Amino acid sequence: MINLNQKLNRVEVKNFEIDNQIVFNYFNNLPVSERGDKLFRALYIGVLALMEDRISAFLSKTSNELGTELESLKMIFDMKKELFYKTSIKGSFAEDDIAEYLNEYFKNKNLKDVALLTGNEAGNLPRNKTGDIICKINGEPDLKITIECKFDKSIKLGNIESKEIFTRKYDSAWSQLIESDANRNSKVSIIVFDISLVDNSILKVFENVGFIQSIGFIAIIDSQKGDYSNLAIAYMLARDIAINAKNVDLDKNLLSMIVNRIIKDINEITAIKRLVEGNIENNKSILKQLEKSILLMNFNQEYLNKFLNDGVLDKKDLLDFYMGEDIKDKYKLIEKEIDNL
Repeated sequence: MINLNQKLNRVEVKNFEIDNQIVFNYFNNLPVSERGDKLFRALYIGVLALMEDRISAFLSKTSNELGTELESLKMIFDMKKELFYKTSIKGSFAEDDIAEYLNEYFKNKNLKDVALLTGNEAGNLPRNKTGDIICKINGEPDLKITIECKFDKSIKLGNIESKEIFTRKYDSAWSQLIESDANRNSKVSIIVFDISLVDNSILKVFENVGFIQSIGFIAIIDSQKGDYSNLAIAYMLARDIAINAKNVDLDKNLLSMIVNRIIKDINEITAIKRLVEGNIENNKSILKQLEKSILLMNFNQEYLNKFLNDGVLDKKDLLDFYMGEDIKDKYKLIEKEIDNL
């Protein structure tokens, strides 16, 4: 099946197919045009995982034991987490995921914006690659938002009041935002941090989304949970500024006050939404438990009535009472209805 072309340094695979429901479902939900690229990416991620001794040993040990979908999903999550924390590759993964999220977000919002990875391409500054993603608003090349991804706990906030000129140069949120703007000639810049890899100096000031006057936006995401909502908030605010700044003569202090008030209100609404969503799930659990209790009461009452009327329960009745298969089937239907609420 696999042939290694030593001259071209290529892996050649012929007549390959796989019978796996998880893999089939994943590719079945993808557009035809994206399947080839996703297959290459899946193969690359898998090879990186096997190169990690601990994961390789784990897979070898449990290859004959994993069978259920839950165990498969847990393995995938653990693998993703392991890869995420490997310094050498987490940066590129972050950029890919964020660009993919943004383009899907633009599509859902019917925006003509496009997010492009800059890769190893230098910008306006000599040999400088700062600014990982360029977002062209409405596809216009001169109307851009630059996004810098920094999944690095060593990056401090670095506000200008506390900066010491004569110390060794180091990257900070401030410097990266300013550098991104200058290097990619954008209207507004955003720097993205992951909640698990962000310095406390940033978290103390900006818990979710932050705006630094005349500098740019800070967005804290949670990539392990797939939560990029703060990036969406920061982007839409940056987009409004980028589109309207050239036409609006507005005092910078007033702009800062308005934007920070908007961010505060959005964060409060988001927090309330999460509480409501949490309450919905709790209420569903309560409903399930109540339905279980009602079914059990009715079930027990049926057998009590049968015993009182007939004066006896035979072995088949006792087995049915003990196993409770009928009540299990009824509960499955009720549980499904509650989950769909």
